[in-house]
Amino acid sequence: MFQHEVKLRVRYADTDQMGFVYYGNYAAFYEVARVESFRDLGFSYKNLEISGIGMPVLHMKSSYHAPARYDDLLKIIIKIPEMPRARIRYEYEIYNEEGQLLNTGETTLAFVNMSNDRPMKMPEDLKALISPYFKN
Repeated sequence: MFQHEVKLRVRYADTDQMGFVYYGNYAAFYEVARVESFRDLGFSYKNLEISGIGMPVLHMKSSYHAPARYDDLLKIIIKIPEMPRARIRYEYEIYNEEGQLLNTGETTLAFVNMSNDRPMKMPEDLKALISPYFKN
């Protein structure tokens, strides 16, 4: 299993009138974690798109346990629980500085050839970087 941790500070613009992080912003937090986890592997999401491969979200699930607030420093733990193929599934846990679990989520994305919008297998260069995390 691959796991990575990202820290993210809640901006004022992320909050709603009640002072809580607006529920829709958790999807953006998940995206930050995905991009940074790839960067940590030595793989650039930007270069993935330049090479003509996209990763649209097919499914997203999010559960809210407690509110995040303005200026909270969040710890986002992102996991890839099984070896990706044409799809990649992520799991997320978001904690505040006190270690309180605020949110859990899951997304499934597909690897897509952007020239014809057809699904494809995970790129070989990404497979080479991520495979060691799934050796038994």
